Amino acid sequence: MASSMELQNTVKEALNVLYHHPDDSIRTQADRWLQDFQRTIDAWQVADNLLHDTSSNLETLMFCSQTLRSKVQRDFEELPSEAFRPLRDSLNTLLKKLHNGPSIVRTQISVAVAALAVHVSAEDWGGGGIVYWVRDEMKSHPEFIPSFLELMTVLPQEAFSHKIAARPERRRQFEKELISSVGVALDILTACSSLNELKEQVLEAFASWLRLRHGLPSSTLACHPLVLTALSSFKTEFLSEASVNVISELIHYTASGSSGDVSAQMPLIQLLVPQVMSLKEQLKDSLKDEEDVKAIARLFADMGDSYVELIATGSAESMMIVQALLDVASHPDYLIASMSFNFWHNLQVKLTERDSYILYNTEAAIEAERNRRLQIFRASYESLVSLVSFRVQYPQDYRDLSREELRDFKQTRYAVGDVLTDAASVLGGEVTLKILYMKLLEAVGSSTTIETWEWRPAEAALYCMRAISSYVPLVEAEVMPQVMNLLPKLPLQPQLLQTVCLTIGAYSKWLDASPSGFSNLPSVIDILMSGMSVSEDSAASAALAFKNICNDCRRKLCGSLDGLFHIFHRAVTGEGGYKFSAEESLYLVEALSMVITELPPDHAKRALEMLCLPVVAPLQEMVNQGPGHLEKVMARELTIHIERLGNIFRYVNHSEAVADAIQRLWPLLKVIFDHRAWDMRTMEALCRACRYAVKTSGKFMGITIGAMLEEIQGLYQHHHQPCFLYLSSEVIKIFGSDASCAEYLRNLIEALFSHTTHLLRTIQDFTARPDVADDCFLLASRCIRYCPHLFVPSVVFPPLVDCAIIGMTIQHREACNSILTFLSEVLDLGNSTRGEQYKSTRDSVMIPRGATLTRVLIACLTGALPGSRLEVVADTLLALTRAFGPKAIEWVSESILLIPSTALTDIERSAFLQAVSAAASGADVSVLTVPAEELSDVCRRNRAVQEIVQGALRPHELNISPVSS
Repeated sequence: MASSMELQNTVKEALNVLYHHPDDSIRTQADRWLQDFQRTIDAWQVADNLLHDTSSNLETLMFCSQTLRSKVQRDFEELPSEAFRPLRDSLNTLLKKLHNGPSIVRTQISVAVAALAVHVSAEDWGGGGIVYWVRDEMKSHPEFIPSFLELMTVLPQEAFSHKIAARPERRRQFEKELISSVGVALDILTACSSLNELKEQVLEAFASWLRLRHGLPSSTLACHPLVLTALSSFKTEFLSEASVNVISELIHYTASGSSGDVSAQMPLIQLLVPQVMSLKEQLKDSLKDEEDVKAIARLFADMGDSYVELIATGSAESMMIVQALLDVASHPDYLIASMSFNFWHNLQVKLTERDSYILYNTEAAIEAERNRRLQIFRASYESLVSLVSFRVQYPQDYRDLSREELRDFKQTRYAVGDVLTDAASVLGGEVTLKILYMKLLEAVGSSTTIETWEWRPAEAALYCMRAISSYVPLVEAEVMPQVMNLLPKLPLQPQLLQTVCLTIGAYSKWLDASPSGFSNLPSVIDILMSGMSVSEDSAASAALAFKNICNDCRRKLCGSLDGLFHIFHRAVTGEGGYKFSAEESLYLVEALSMVITELPPDHAKRALEMLCLPVVAPLQEMVNQGPGHLEKVMARELTIHIERLGNIFRYVNHSEAVADAIQRLWPLLKVIFDHRAWDMRTMEALCRACRYAVKTSGKFMGITIGAMLEEIQGLYQHHHQPCFLYLSSEVIKIFGSDASCAEYLRNLIEALFSHTTHLLRTIQDFTARPDVADDCFLLASRCIRYCPHLFVPSVVFPPLVDCAIIGMTIQHREACNSILTFLSEVLDLGNSTRGEQYKSTRDSVMIPRGATLTRVLIACLTGALPGSRLEVVADTLLALTRAFGPKAIEWVSESILLIPSTALTDIERSAFLQAVSAAASGADVSVLTVPAEELSDVCRRNRAVQEIVQGALRPHELNISPVSS
């Protein structure tokens, strides 16, 4: 093993290469070596030595401070217990040594000391814990107070850091230790605040301690010297950032509920609100520093969000805060104005939702109070509509916007749209619509000729009107008829036309319900046809609007099918020159399909044939050119037509007509199946189309379903396309209980599952074919729900359970969820009257595998799967305990005992087993949630522990015999 000095030199050489070598590949090697080094036990001593070495350069200091910080956070358990004091003393020395050094390095050392405090109990620090230790160090070494203030700042932050590999119980204990030390901490900070040059640092540390949300009553804080120091900044020319942070935290503190209800917080609230309100005039001061204005706006937003329940009562005092937030919303800088948006949403919720009026006893009282409050805030929300609506207007130089600027502009429009819907919730759609319509009239009336037309204000008004469309009553008869009459007169400017089309689509339900709606339809459809031809964006919007119109006005349009078919034919053949994409053309397919749904069955059948004709013709032409041509064409040339056909089957809601169409088209589709089975994209599109046909046709499928099943069953043996399993799932759902299809389905189930279990023999096979695994177990779950009589007694059931256990640790989220859901449904088989008959079969399959299944589930909880899967793993474990009771508890106990005590203490083990026992006895599912999270947290707290746990549980050593060939 290399000596410490040799390793130190190697580290410095590697850092030099990392930062200065011209060759990227060599820098990458150096980076990889340094990362591996950080995981070694030697990294402790080497990093410590180099930090104390006065010759170390900045790069070395940065790397070594980060290394030492991460080692303390994640790998503290590597050290013997007696290493704590030498490590603490070394870090303390470094804090002092670096008090004038690079701040980035000093911060890393401070975090390391704070992390050490999380690991080590207060008793070991002596004299009450780390806060007392810091106090004593400050008294002994006043020249190093700035370094210790930085430590005081990071200490509360680390209480909630999950980067620290501490056990949950120790983490909770540390938080309690800090809370009990709040008074001492604030005394330290108060003493330091007398030094003017430390004031900012003291206030930052104070803000950090306030985030604990515990420790001192509001009445004490209201007269605390640190609070008064922070507020004194409000009387100076420049706001202190640290002071603003303190006041912000104090506002949140009063609203947290941890120190009492609103009445208990009033001393502090009554101190803070007037002080913040005194800054109101500075919002409008154009000479004020921009950062100061942002800080002031932030404080008003914090007050609004924190005190929204009080504000919603509509008192005179609260309306002053509302007016201040209107001033924020009116600020020309969008970033400042948008700080108020969350408040307007929260206030809207408080004003409109019934839960806000729970204290009022009768419906009449609730309605009276609700109306009173809505009336009070009506003027504020009317002003808000006017203040924010202009922000959606395209900038003058919109053509020059970069991609990032355009994305930001779109986000602004979405955010303003949300504010407008909040306003409409309070004001009602009609009132909001009138305000916006006046802006539209103003925009249209401001230009006298088409040459001088300024489209941007009109587009902005229409965008806003579209945003509130769902709040405008269908019976609105004053504004919307005028809007619809105005739209055809607007010029065909691309951005304006796009928004016109989207507005038409948004008000499609109004067009259907309004007495004047039918007379508007021809001009509206003319606008949409123009939109399809002007630009790609307007074409996409027009196609979507056309779909909405046909969906909502389908009854009115049944008599206009010839004209609609003409539009459709020109769209799918390309004759119309429309500029939407192939995907967007599906909107037109959907549109016509929904109109056909309203026709009587005989007319629908003929209309469906007409609809299919231009879609099927290109496919038939490719097939007619022979297998050689069909196998060579690009997938997209096929899928564009197959996807249109799928949408027809999906949206024409005439079961017999669709069944007749799929039967007529099956020979054509079979040829594509036979000659393109190797092509995943084509097969996915074709299976999706067939799935929609099965779903719509149902039992009318007749003999076609048998031919379809036979086809996919045969093709799956050779091509393993997941979509064949996906299509089979729909067939099982529709026909699973149909006795006449039992033989077909039994053969299908056995063939598909038998072949899949041969494909998926190891976890590596699952990783290589996650889509097959996902669709296989989705199909298996469908079989349990819709045809357990065919599936559970079958010869493929036991091997499929084995296959599921093998694949449980797959990292692919959807496949993993499908497998665990399948296992849960197997375990739950005996829970229903219908499933009782399968209980003995379930038990004969699951009990011999129970210990293995449990061991893998515990491995999944403790690190074999990402923490995000915890819930679904816990659900499966719960199903296991409910199914097998004491036997399952025994399996869990055996698995938990495999984990060494270095990773899991007896107390932690016992807590989890108690929760499992409670769950098995029928306790609420939530009884297992927190213990499962804590077991997971403990066993994942660092890489070394996780490796020990997984090495003990061996989730990939299953003792399951592979499926015989």
